[in-house]
Amino acid sequence: MKPQRLLPIFLFAAITVSAQRFEVSSPNGSVTAIIDADTAFMLSIRMGNKALLPPSPIGLQVNGQWLDARMPMRSAGKAENRQPQYPVVPQKSSRVEDNYNEMRLAFGQKYVLVARAFDEGVAYRFETEFEGPAIEITEEKLQLRFPATDSIFFPEEEGFYSHNERLYIPSAIGGLQRGQLASLPALVRVSSGACMLITEANLKDYAGMWIRSMGSDGLEAVFPKYPEIEKAEGDRDVRVEKRAGYIARTTGSRPFPWRVFAIASTDAALLSNQMVYLLSDPPQGDFSWVRPGKVAWDWWNANNLYGVDFEAGLNTETYKYYIDFAAKYGLEYIILDEGWSKTDDLLSPNPDIDMPVLFAYAKSKKVGIILWVLWNALDRQLEPALNQFTAWGAAGIKVDFMQRDDQKMVNYYWKIAEAAARHHMLVDFHGSYKPAGLHRTFPNVISREGVYGLEQSKWDPEKRISPEHNVTLPYIRMVAGPMDYTPGAMRNAQAGNWAPIFTRPSSLGTRCHQLAMYVVFESPLQMLADSPSNYLREPECMEFLAAVPTVWQQSIPLDGRVGDFIAIARQALNGDWYIGAMTDWSSRQLEISLDFLPEGQYQALIYQDGPNAGRFAEDFQQARREVSSGEKLVIPLAPGGGWVARLVKQ
Repeated sequence: MKPQRLLPIFLFAAITVSAQRFEVSSPNGSVTAIIDADTAFMLSIRMGNKALLPPSPIGLQVNGQWLDARMPMRSAGKAENRQPQYPVVPQKSSRVEDNYNEMRLAFGQKYVLVARAFDEGVAYRFETEFEGPAIEITEEKLQLRFPATDSIFFPEEEGFYSHNERLYIPSAIGGLQRGQLASLPALVRVSSGACMLITEANLKDYAGMWIRSMGSDGLEAVFPKYPEIEKAEGDRDVRVEKRAGYIARTTGSRPFPWRVFAIASTDAALLSNQMVYLLSDPPQGDFSWVRPGKVAWDWWNANNLYGVDFEAGLNTETYKYYIDFAAKYGLEYIILDEGWSKTDDLLSPNPDIDMPVLFAYAKSKKVGIILWVLWNALDRQLEPALNQFTAWGAAGIKVDFMQRDDQKMVNYYWKIAEAAARHHMLVDFHGSYKPAGLHRTFPNVISREGVYGLEQSKWDPEKRISPEHNVTLPYIRMVAGPMDYTPGAMRNAQAGNWAPIFTRPSSLGTRCHQLAMYVVFESPLQMLADSPSNYLREPECMEFLAAVPTVWQQSIPLDGRVGDFIAIARQALNGDWYIGAMTDWSSRQLEISLDFLPEGQYQALIYQDGPNAGRFAEDFQQARREVSSGEKLVIPLAPGGGWVARLVKQ
């Protein structure tokens, strides 16, 4: 999957200045970004003739001084780009159209304000041109003056120390209490009915952006300041006790992160938005060695093996069993999660696990091993640990419990990505902030948590890890980048007969709801979270799970509504097609057209909720039938249900 290198097309033209208002429209003219530059900068966004974002202040404060329009303008120009990109890891598609129009407003010899308009949204950023020593970014301003009646799916947070594993709470913007804090991404539904997803891209050497309610005045961006004093608590938590008076201390000549506003006229259109990827730096070097795939995971199912002649646990025989299971079904990886080593010493393996023997066994079966690590232990032992992992033959690392995105922690992510790339290792960040472009720059950063995922079913007595949440995630969190939700539960229940059990967990919703996640949810490193013993009892399900890929040639949204339901079709790199559909707690009957298929006949392997799935969630039916391009399919969905199909051309 080595990408093709194409040069962008830039056509520059002068901008006509009229009362210090500057506009740039998207290639098809549907979306327009407007910058008013009188003294302060104001950003507004239009879709057609409808205002999506009223004039809203933006700005950057360097060394205590705001960069504003009072500095003489040096130049104003426009450019356009019409070149596709070819991702090393095709999360949504193997080709991404990178079509935008751009304007650049340069002031003095100090900075440039850049705005890009895509048909799918708007982004802007500042670029500074200061010579000499490092600068301090003391503040950044972005006040989003949405009308109070516009609504938002608000991922509320208690503070900047967080795993960013949140529910998306619907609220009128004016109904939020002043000061309420949220991580990103967040989704606003404007009065016209259009959607605007707020996030960022190309986050590097800077702090992550959050939003805070200004009550009826809208939303404002806020940033964790640089950590001056940190305090370790236990083996993994490192909290900030005192922060500096600046967001970032950084080089004086650089581009800053993009502020991204992904726009869609329908909810389903958000599913194909790739602005975060497109706005992030491309990879440098050869990443053709990166291998996406599926992973047998030990921790969620608490190593609950049965029907074996050894005692399951953190030992060599247990992990050989995982390797045998992975090899049987062509899974690329297994993970050794917490317990394979001392948590604070990655060079001290569990004596019950013979690492050289286990790695040799995995190699003989063509199965890779990924090792879970605490972030701070890895930070202390980075090169010795990676050297040891390389000597064993590890395929990657799962790095956990960072729980921050201030400048210091953001730089840690980049350091780990680069170090792992030198060792040809994958990285899966857990306990993490949202994706913000690192997965493009370092394709070995193959997936990321920062999502309220299936692990919550081990301890969620309020049943918030529900089908309604599951059909909200694709429209918000997943738009930012890969999402390690860790699906695959083979014990399933409706709400009335479900309870969290830490050592024997189950999922809310039907079996087919879980199967559909492998098509709906995007993660190039996709987990099979349940016990191999449970999967081995389900050969019909494993027929599908063994075949379904984790990367895609193309993705086609079919229908959907945030928090209610979703239906999407994806084409695998080998040409097969997959369709996945999921619903909330409401039973539904969807009708979809197969007009996206190339002409011909297809053999369809279908999994759908059984007639009793509404009360016994594990009830499902498997069917095989021929379908043809243009045919209409009726998809029945039980409460909390799902539907999935694999279509192979005849």
